[in-house]
Amino acid sequence: MQLLRAVLLLFVLPIHGQDTTSEGIEVLPPLPKGACTGWMAGIPGHPGHNGTPGRDGRDGAPGEKGEKGDPGLVGPKGDTGEIGVTGDEGPRGFPGNPGRKGEPGEGAYVYRSAFSVGLETRVTVPNVPIRFTKIFYNQQNHYDGTTGKFHCNISGLYYFSYHITVYLKDVKVSLFRKDKAVLFTYDQYQEKNVDQASGSVLLHLEVGDQVWLQVYGDGSHNGLYADNVNDSTFTGFLLYHDTN
Repeated sequence: MQLLRAVLLLFVLPIHGQDTTSEGIEVLPPLPKGACTGWMAGIPGHPGHNGTPGRDGRDGAPGEKGEKGDPGLVGPKGDTGEIGVTGDEGPRGFPGNPGRKGEPGEGAYVYRSAFSVGLETRVTVPNVPIRFTKIFYNQQNHYDGTTGKFHCNISGLYYFSYHITVYLKDVKVSLFRKDKAVLFTYDQYQEKNVDQASGSVLLHLEVGDQVWLQVYGDGSHNGLYADNVNDSTFTGFLLYHDTN
């Protein structure tokens, strides 16, 4: 404040050679009202404190769109996400056009092995293969009528069955495979009557196996019978061959 007053006083001081009296005496103008006599410049004051920051200004108008930057480096592959929920089944589409007819394939080979034979005369010899010499079917000749045995020529699953007429004696027959009995059938003869006995089995055979029927035990169970009106038969055939 005192500095301001000193500046104002300089402006009101007369310029040299002006405003003098006739006697040559310089007359000083009066001091401004309120001015202090004998004043002198004071020491400068300390700078004031910074004011509080003003409020943020309003956002400026958006600038023009810049040029497209270069592509960044490819980042590492992320982890596989969880499997989502299966959506609803969509509508059924229209049928497609039929494809072209394929080339004819090679004819599949059909494996055949079967026989069906019958007894022509009464059997009297026990513990040997029964010779069924009446041939109903033996196109592949896998059954040997001279020995009464079936010879396996194709590995696979076979079905065997027999139907026996019983007369005059009891009957006990067994079906053999490779010199081992695998099936037994026993029928007790009823006096003055003709009886029937039968059996069947599934067997897996290898090439070279043999299957036959024979009377089991001594001659007391040798009541197999056949004539022009009664038959005793033996049948077997391949169900399906091995694929290996």
